Amino acid sequence: KCVCTFVVATLFALVSSHCVAKPNVLIILADDCTYNDLPMYGGQNAKTPNLQRLAGEGLTFNRAYLSEAMCQPCRAELYSGLYPMRNGCAWNHSASHRDIKSMPQHLGAAGYRVGLAGKVHVSPKQAFPFESINGFDRNCVRDPTWEHQIDPAEEFMTRSEEPFCLVVALVEPHVPWVMGDATAYPPKSLELPPNIADTPETRRAFGRYLAEITYMDSQVGDLLETLDATGKKNSTMVLFSSEQGSQFPGNKWTNYNTGVHTAMIARLPGVTPVGKRTDALVQYADVLPTLLDLSDAEYDPEDFDGRSFAAVLHGDTDDHRQFSYGVHNNVPEGPPYPIRSISDGRYHYVRNLQNDNLYIEKHLMGIKGDGKLNNRYWQTWVFESFANPKALRLIQRYQLRPSEELFDMESDPYEMNNLAGDPSVAAVRDKLSSELDRWLRSQSDPGIEQDTYETHQAAKKGTHRFRPPPRGVSSDSPSVHPVGAGPVGNAAITD
Repeated sequence: KCVCTFVVATLFALVSSHCVAKPNVLIILADDCTYNDLPMYGGQNAKTPNLQRLAGEGLTFNRAYLSEAMCQPCRAELYSGLYPMRNGCAWNHSASHRDIKSMPQHLGAAGYRVGLAGKVHVSPKQAFPFESINGFDRNCVRDPTWEHQIDPAEEFMTRSEEPFCLVVALVEPHVPWVMGDATAYPPKSLELPPNIADTPETRRAFGRYLAEITYMDSQVGDLLETLDATGKKNSTMVLFSSEQGSQFPGNKWTNYNTGVHTAMIARLPGVTPVGKRTDALVQYADVLPTLLDLSDAEYDPEDFDGRSFAAVLHGDTDDHRQFSYGVHNNVPEGPPYPIRSISDGRYHYVRNLQNDNLYIEKHLMGIKGDGKLNNRYWQTWVFESFANPKALRLIQRYQLRPSEELFDMESDPYEMNNLAGDPSVAAVRDKLSSELDRWLRSQSDPGIEQDTYETHQAAKKGTHRFRPPPRGVSSDSPSVHPVGAGPVGNAAITD
């Protein structure tokens, strides 16, 4: 009897694997959600029953990262499989190169219908020609968010027998924090993370943010329930990601772990391990080649900066890339403050290229109009800083940064203890610094000159000032350094 059961189970697994040779894909994105505010990553406050159920049915990534902790650059990386310098979107509110390809072109060539519901925030349309799917609010700052309608997503899933890839980009918990039931999170009962100062206004804001996480989780539940109802659950790869960190100091708009580290859960019945976790180091740029691998599509790996982690999804390995890479260009979110970083999964090396500047983020620290999109808790940190030593230290940490930072994320996930000057980890620092230099050269990243008003404006107009050579061509070759900037496709390529 036991032998028969084993044989039947084995055959079922083989059949299931065969049936999802070209699986459907449902990507669900949160918006500005710090990964370790979620319970499956140690969060002590947020209630997320649907995400926890998904994690129990799939594979949770402990070490998933994105290159830039801002909405537009990280989405451009995810959709294109290219790092910010190569896809062209290295700032918020800018544009990618017109001539790059993204999910619609790559997966479309493999026979997929590719749609996007909710927040778009990538540009130009030529580079990201998703079919527009209604039903979810596209405006991340609407107050309140429109109530979602699930029917358009269901129609897209069931329209034909052709495989689909549907991205549902939710707009919670992006500010303003107005959705969900904030009374479920009484301010005095909250456990605040160590990188957030404890003031009454901060607690109230954090409670509203947590309510939006629970609201976002309910939308995830509706999407998963709809997928089940279509009968396509077993043939669909579900990928959830929390995107970059929240709009609290030290998360979004930074290269700290709570900014560039993202929650990622994958579920493909019959393929992904059930209820397991992996330490494989992955990055947003790896997702698109992974989807192409899962669909058995033919593609040139040189078309991407990322590489497939399909073997991790199959449970064959817990190893993937050796390093993840990060960039930050502060314009137009504030005055220039370029940052570059690298992680090996444990240690995180951060280089602040203009640390003599004062770090300023206009949305978090400033106010415009009625201030609904700004965070008044910051003013309470400043007001109490004379009598609240922790608030003062966190203000200093945010605005006054050393030229180099090194953190051990295993013992210090909130990165409060800078080890850059510790002789015991000098070899680690030097190794990561050297590899970061190599990567920056490969990307033709000009560093400080990239984080200027002029460079950002040129990108918005489609006349990027800097562009790396095609993969496989040395950035030191004279043939890839034409003089002068021109239209996208003929932009200057500069070290």
